[in-house]
Amino acid sequence: MPLSANDVLSVFRNDEPRLFIAAASITVGLVAIGFSFVRQRFDRLLSFFAWFAALYGFRLWMKSGIHELMVSPSLASARLVRVLDLIVPIPAFLFFEASGLIGPRSRGIVYPVCLLYLCLIAAVLLGCPLIWVDRSNSILVTAATVSLVVLAFRLPIVKKEEIVFRAGLVVFVGLVLWKNIGDLLRHYTDSEFYGFAVLLCCLGYVAARRTLERDQQLSSIRQELEIAHRIQLSILPAASPAVEHFSVAARYKPMSSVAGDFYEFLDGKDGAVGLLVADVSGHGVPAALIASMLKVAIQSQRHHQDDPAGLLAGVNEALCGNAQNQFVTASYVYLDPKAGQFRYAGAGHPPMLLLRAGKVVQIEENGLILALMPAAAYSSITRPLQRGDRMLLYTDGISEATNARGEEFGYDRLSQLLEESTSRTAEQAADMILDTVSAWSSIQSDDLTIIVCDYEPNPASVSALPEHFIGVTVG
Repeated sequence: MPLSANDVLSVFRNDEPRLFIAAASITVGLVAIGFSFVRQRFDRLLSFFAWFAALYGFRLWMKSGIHELMVSPSLASARLVRVLDLIVPIPAFLFFEASGLIGPRSRGIVYPVCLLYLCLIAAVLLGCPLIWVDRSNSILVTAATVSLVVLAFRLPIVKKEEIVFRAGLVVFVGLVLWKNIGDLLRHYTDSEFYGFAVLLCCLGYVAARRTLERDQQLSSIRQELEIAHRIQLSILPAASPAVEHFSVAARYKPMSSVAGDFYEFLDGKDGAVGLLVADVSGHGVPAALIASMLKVAIQSQRHHQDDPAGLLAGVNEALCGNAQNQFVTASYVYLDPKAGQFRYAGAGHPPMLLLRAGKVVQIEENGLILALMPAAAYSSITRPLQRGDRMLLYTDGISEATNARGEEFGYDRLSQLLEESTSRTAEQAADMILDTVSAWSSIQSDDLTIIVCDYEPNPASVSALPEHFIGVTVG
């Protein structure tokens, strides 16, 4: 029998509260999902809240009289509604667990309950009787919600949002229990969605407060990292060594705000200079803290600056027991123009590259990495200096930089690049190497540090580092 306009209007009026809450719930869920995409950062709490709100709103719409007028009732549609009934509690329980408002013990309830709901969904899809599924759902949701309420009220109230959450939880759970107990007794009621509207407002308040707190914490962390970044840059040499016979250029490009790479210049007697490059294992704040310790350790060994092996041994002894399982690789070269030679030693570090007469030679004399064993021994090698020599010290972020195909830059490309820099100044060569490696790497996965040093028997002009750093520190 066709329905009249008055019949449709009557159904609509009866469904007005349900339709309003359904529309509001779906809107809130979609807004929360969109907000997650705008932030470009996954938030478990906000995500569970969004899916719970959107799915519950869609479920209300599916059960409305208006929907039944639009879609002819069938077994398939009935099973779809049951599936929605069973999916909705999953993000709800996961939200309660993620919020921490019901304590850490909630995992022992939430995860098994979610697994049982997945089993019930499978039962519906496999054709099990809907009456059996409805009763199982009523028993499960009753037991789970009562358990979570008990856990929530056993916790002390610390924040205002916990009071709001408990108020909404009590209203919603009370109406849910009323409905499900009524379903078990075959006394059907339809007031659960009013409790959901109250809970939705309370959960929205909690989710908004938690999200805002996390954003504020993230902003505070960023500010602290910026301060740490400036502090770390302050421990690097403020200028190139002002010595005759040598032209030195350094480049430093951290992967993040703070880094584990470090370099230092040690001025010696009669125009001699020591150049050191080090790389702390790992990244971020822990590596940066060890790099700061490395600065102090090197300064305490200045009396060994003309003895690379002795300097590394002293630094190693100072770091052992204080590096918190972080390790350091380093290479140090002492350039002595009066003696016409350089002395080199390394500690598990990539070899120094020496460009002489257009050819690149690897200079390597490695001992054990620093901060591993206090009694580690190191040795130095001595080689003559020749006019026009160009030396390159670097960290493994240079040689191990990978492109989009996963290919490392490697020693061969680095050596070829150094050969091609023959006609360039030390400053220009350092820029060329860093720019080429940065262009090669699809994503910078490590800190990059370079020191280029030219041996020029005539007095060389030495330029100072800039007072501030923008992405790349120039030495």
